[in-house]
This record gives sequence, structure tokens and C-alpha cells, in this order.
Amino acid sequence: MSDLLLLLAGSVLVLHLLFNLWVVCGAFVTNGRPTLERLHILSLFYGVVMENVSWPCPLTVAQKWFLMKAGQVPYQGDFLLHYLQTVVAPGFPLELLRWGAIGVFLVNLAVYARRYARTHRHAYHH
Repeated sequence: MSDLLLLLAGSVLVLHLLFNLWVVCGAFVTNGRPTLERLHILSLFYGVVMENVSWPCPLTVAQKWFLMKAGQVPYQGDFLLHYLQTVVAPGFPLELLRWGAIGVFLVNLAVYARRYARTHRHAYHH
């Protein structure tokens, strides 16, 4: 049973990483796909809010729960901060992560704004 729970914890980890990749890079793969654009913009808002408030992320909660049920000691704190401190630098500051989330949000919105302006400028001239 613990192998299945560890597999589920690993699956949630992969899903979490993919969601974060989607939030960071989504604007670059949604061009011409209005439904995906709307979904990505909602994901951007969710991502920036979750990194800047103290609400627990459901994926982090699920991963920690599976680890605990499998007999593992789950990591403490935030998902991104935990893995950045593990992979990048032990003292990776939370404040930098929060500002990074705001930066990702603004860059993606700039991509959408430019795309919107280009589309409407082109439509206006025709």
C-alpha cells in the first residue's frame, strides 16, 4: 500500500510541476486558442495569489497527505519554496519567490496585451 501512496505522491508532484510550468509559460502556447488563453489567465491569477497569501495549495496538501500516509515525513512549508531551497539554494528567500510570481504574472499579461493590441490594430486597419 505504501508503494501506491508514494506513487500517488509522485504523481501529484509531477502534476504540480506541470501546473507551475503552465503558469510560467502558458501565454507562449495559447496563441489562437481563446479557451486556453482564458484558462491560462485564470491560472495566472491563481498562481500569483497563492504565492503571495498564506493559503495552502490543494496540490501541496494532497502530496503531503500521500507522503504521510505512506509513512514518510512530508516537507514543511510551501511547495515551490521547498523545491527551490532543495535544488537551487538552501537559503532561497520567500520574498524572492513572491516577487518572481508577480514578475511571471506581469510578463504573461504583457504577452497577452501585445497580442490583443496587435489583433485589434490589424482589425482596425481593415
